[in-house]
Amino acid sequence: MPLDKVLFWGGFGIAVRLWQLGIEMRPLFATKSLWVYPAYASVGGIFGYWLQGMETSQMKILHDRRDKLLEKRRRQAERDAGSAPLTPLNPSATVMS
Repeated sequence: MPLDKVLFWGGFGIAVRLWQLGIEMRPLFATKSLWVYPAYASVGGIFGYWLQGMETSQMKILHDRRDKLLEKRRRQAERDAGSAPLTPLNPSATVMS
């Protein structure tokens, strides 16, 4: 599983923490609040991991659906062409994609 989304959203979590402290006009690196940066990065990384999993599962669903539709179109074209099989040797038979 690629880690680009996890790393991006982890960095985004740190950026959110910096933005929050900037809005509050507080020091960015106070020693009492340094533990919060890994917490924000972890939350962002977990979100990135979840997002990557969702993208993978949705792409799988889309590919399966596309394959089913192409198979349905192929069967329909065979029926319309008088049951002539679609092969690369038959240039008159085309499948719309």
